[in-house]
This record gives sequence, C-alpha cells and structure tokens, in this order.
Amino acid sequence: MTSSHEPVDTPPVPATASVAPEDVAAYEETFREPRFWHKITRYGRRAGREVTRRALQLYFVMQRPDVPLWAKSTILGALGYFISPLDAIPDLIPAGGYVDDASVLGAALIAVSVYIDDDVKARAEQAMPKWL
Repeated sequence: MTSSHEPVDTPPVPATASVAPEDVAAYEETFREPRFWHKITRYGRRAGREVTRRALQLYFVMQRPDVPLWAKSTILGALGYFISPLDAIPDLIPAGGYVDDASVLGAALIAVSVYIDDDVKARAEQAMPKWL
C-alpha cells in the first residue's frame, strides 16, 4: 500500500554551535590576563551574568595552586576561546553571539568542577558587581 502523502519541504534547522575539544585546546595560547580583564570590562554586561560568572569562576579556579596542569590547560583553552574575537559565533551578533562562549565555558566548568570550591564561587560572586 502506497501513501498518498507527499513529504513536506521544511527549511533546514540550523545546527547549534558546537566546538570540538581539540579546537578549544588551540585557544590555550590565546589567553592573556590583560585581554581577559579587558573582555570582562567591556563586554561582561553584554555577555550576560551567566557567561561572566562562568568566566570568572574559571579564572579564579585557575589561580589555585593545587589545580593540576591538565585542568589549567582546559581552563586556558576555554578562557582563550572566550577572549578571542574569532570563534564559532561572532560575539557582536545580538542575542546569540555568546552562545558558543557559554557552552565552551560550561564544558570547562564541568571538566574542572572538582576544583571549584566555595572560595572560588565567592570570589566570582564578589567580582560580578564590578563587571555587570
């Protein structure tokens, strides 16, 4: 029995921005502390509270002396991606430019979550009003 229904043409669904871990690792060399603070200062409000919180938590956890090299490398890659003007979705695009940054920062937070203690969270929260 054949169906009399013809397939409906639907527009393609845009793929969400996904960034492979090896692509983020390439951004490790991009991280520079002055560039990080410049990005937070100029774009923290535009990036939004959650993106800024994630970036600050990663920054402060990286300062801990007990964090192993692999975790610091992961953080440097994510923060380097955050401060880079060249990423999957340009940051200047309204209402979506920081979606890829948020996902990269979130993935890094998950990877190093064991090192995010109450002190790191408190330092990030204390810094938030300065930038937002």
